Amino acid sequence: MSAPNVLLNSQPSAIALQEARPERFGAYSAPLLFAGPRRTRPLRIAVVGNHLPRQCGIATFTTDLCDAIAAESAASDLMVVAVNDAGSSYTYPVRVRYSITEGELSSYQGAAEFLNSAKVDVVCLQHEYGIFGGKAGSHVLRLLQHLEMPIVTTLHTVLREPDLDQRLVMEEIAALSDRLVVMSKHSAHFLQDVFKVSNEKIKLIPHGIPNLPFVDPDVCKRSFSAEGKTVLLTFGLLSPNKGFENVIQALPSILSRHGDVIYIIAGATYPQVRLREGDRYRIQLQALAKELGVEQNVVFHNRFFTPQEMASLVLAADIYITPYSHEAQAVSGTLAFAMGAGKAIISTPYWHATELLDDERGRLVPFEDPGAIAAAAIDLLENRAVCQAMRERAYLYGRNMVWSRVARSYMRAFENASVDRMQALHHGFSVQVVEQNTVSSLAND
Repeated sequence: MSAPNVLLNSQPSAIALQEARPERFGAYSAPLLFAGPRRTRPLRIAVVGNHLPRQCGIATFTTDLCDAIAAESAASDLMVVAVNDAGSSYTYPVRVRYSITEGELSSYQGAAEFLNSAKVDVVCLQHEYGIFGGKAGSHVLRLLQHLEMPIVTTLHTVLREPDLDQRLVMEEIAALSDRLVVMSKHSAHFLQDVFKVSNEKIKLIPHGIPNLPFVDPDVCKRSFSAEGKTVLLTFGLLSPNKGFENVIQALPSILSRHGDVIYIIAGATYPQVRLREGDRYRIQLQALAKELGVEQNVVFHNRFFTPQEMASLVLAADIYITPYSHEAQAVSGTLAFAMGAGKAIISTPYWHATELLDDERGRLVPFEDPGAIAAAAIDLLENRAVCQAMRERAYLYGRNMVWSRVARSYMRAFENASVDRMQALHHGFSVQVVEQNTVSSLAND
């Protein structure tokens, strides 16, 4: 039976837990206290989040992060606790040692008990409100409140205007976490300004990307039957807030100047949207393309792409477009992916895009403005030198975002969180010894 949707914000903060529940730090044995903050064995890491083959952006991110950590730190022991959506189960790889049922509160308690008994050194939580059960994903607090090791939480969404439930959940996650990883400066500012998190707890690590070559798109088009075509591309799970209709509405103007253009929309409908609405959004897009007479120029790939397939597809694109409809998007993995491949990019000015595409690494256009999309695309297609320079700037900037570097940044965050916790334990033990000796001395006097 699923647990009731109740907020757990009445639980004590992380500071209170440290004071009242010393067993929360039980993953570290007594000899470590005497030895001081020094680790004598590799970290045992557990990542909590969605994982492929579940089809969503968090699952792809978790999988890529784990692959990168395993490649960069072969000595570390890595496991995953995966979150299953309601009514689903998956055939996971061997690294997934435990699974949580999204809507069952007891499942989160069981995961905490599993991780504690496994003597995990650091837990890395992938947080997105929508993947956990309870109001604003509050069930995940039951997991965090019972863990006995440092917690490094990756925040995939940080809201500037959270509702009450979202605020309470985020404040408790922040209190219980030793480090909070964000992927944009906007998110870091919101944590400080809205949720009053200290800067010392926040770590900015960019969204990881594969280390792709900088290639001419024409050499990669055969796999997608796009030889001789100019390819505009958008990929990712479909949902109505993505704004793809604005690119379709821009096509007649683009085609009037460049008749070889095709617009590829690659990706399945977001699973939760498909459960509620079926493929209604895709059908609407197809109807719009037919109404505008551009149905032959809009190509739908209605499936979930593996990271390897995405790489091949992105390399074949001449221009990548993210026409999202709302400003409040803290992270776009697809945008980061396209930048890492050195694509010419057109995007609406949502938060992540304004950061990544600064310094002429892309072209920003207003929200819900097909005319602006058309003008930007035509300009890039007709000014090859400008387009090439944009691609080179994007590619060079993206070298700091490749997964190998991102994984090393995460490992430093894990080590620092672990050392800080051991230092706190060592300090607490020293204070306790001093107090006991003082009491003993006074008694002898």
